[in-house]
Amino acid sequence: MRRVVVTGLGAVTPLGVGIKTSWNNLLAGRCGVVSLRDRSPEYEDLPSKVAAVVPQATAEPGGWNPAEWLAMGDERRMALFSQYAIAAATEALNDSGWKPETEEQKERTGACVGSGIGNFADMYDTSVTYSRKGFKKVSPLFVPRLLINLAAGHVCMKFGFKGPNHSASTACTTGAHSIGDAFRFIQYGDADVMLAGGSEACIHPLAIAGFARAKSLATKWNTEPELSSRPFDRERAGFVMGEGAGVVVLEELEHAKRRGAKIYAELKGYGTSADAHHITAPPPDGAGAYAAMRRALIHAQISPEKVDYVNAHATSTPLGDAAENRAIQRLLVTDGQRKPGAVNISSCKGAIGHLLGAAGAVESIFTILALKNSLLPPTLNLDQPGNKAGEEGVEELAGEWDCNYVPKVAQEKEVEVALSNSFGFGGTNASLCFGKFRE
Repeated sequence: MRRVVVTGLGAVTPLGVGIKTSWNNLLAGRCGVVSLRDRSPEYEDLPSKVAAVVPQATAEPGGWNPAEWLAMGDERRMALFSQYAIAAATEALNDSGWKPETEEQKERTGACVGSGIGNFADMYDTSVTYSRKGFKKVSPLFVPRLLINLAAGHVCMKFGFKGPNHSASTACTTGAHSIGDAFRFIQYGDADVMLAGGSEACIHPLAIAGFARAKSLATKWNTEPELSSRPFDRERAGFVMGEGAGVVVLEELEHAKRRGAKIYAELKGYGTSADAHHITAPPPDGAGAYAAMRRALIHAQISPEKVDYVNAHATSTPLGDAAENRAIQRLLVTDGQRKPGAVNISSCKGAIGHLLGAAGAVESIFTILALKNSLLPPTLNLDQPGNKAGEEGVEELAGEWDCNYVPKVAQEKEVEVALSNSFGFGGTNASLCFGKFRE
């Protein structure tokens, strides 16, 4: 089977635009969660009034300015999630140094970029306009801006890629599935280079309302937004919606070596599973999460005791974090014969919120950088890991919260093998296994 390595990274996150800005702010313990009260009066009547928003260029260095990334007219043609994808893909491609010029090179290069929800704002606004003013007020760009596969389509058109043009849409597992699918395209010879990841830009009053009605969102810290997202913490009470994009350049190893590309890490395994349990809630024992991680390790031919770090999906929900923690302990403590204190886990969602379809891609990038730099990113707002007393469905077992969750401050740690987890509504799960590149 062909080996696949990571040769480029690109990101747009609530911590800033660009890999360097996002990573440095993550390590510094900064938080991208802000109040929505000033964004629109429509948020004022909602129970959750916070979100992790990509900063604008006028706000601070590293902010979003579409003119820096898009050609003239692209902003009108592309939905915001596609714009973020173009920016992340451009950075990743530049970082990799890969510039396909011949027809053969273009035919061996592709894109796999997905989104969980996509262009929510256009769907809402156009529905309202159509209802009030009729057919002639519907933009001819409405459908092209709406389609989730247009992020990958625009990437291929911008750079002339003629290889696989693919898009996953699997709720909050989208980014991880996109990277895993692209990995397999290369392993099975369909491409030599793939840009892979996810993008999301659906912070909107109706989206907030929908998730709030499902009782998924944090509502307790509206006046202190930076405290809202608290993965693994005993006081966690829901996730914080976020936006952004992450794209990696995956490349067949020999192809990368021939052109002298720098290599961040090797993508060694990909595992998927289904909970077959509930629309939104995982099984309490985390069986689906365990299966995805275990399959990723089997694919990578790596035993559980070799895993040094898990970048958890952990969204800051009572049920989800508890189930994932239980799954990780089953894999690394029970199967891997490790003491809980030797298991290193962290979640980046305290800093960036939950980027939905982009989460798995952005968090994979942070996992890759943890490997590359021997640094574990912190879990913000983690005062005391565990379950709140009396929380229904999350009965706490003795010793099950004894892992190292990297609370609040980054830690130096040599990492040879790491897992990055993503789980989504409908019970869809994925885990990616990354390792330090060794000849």
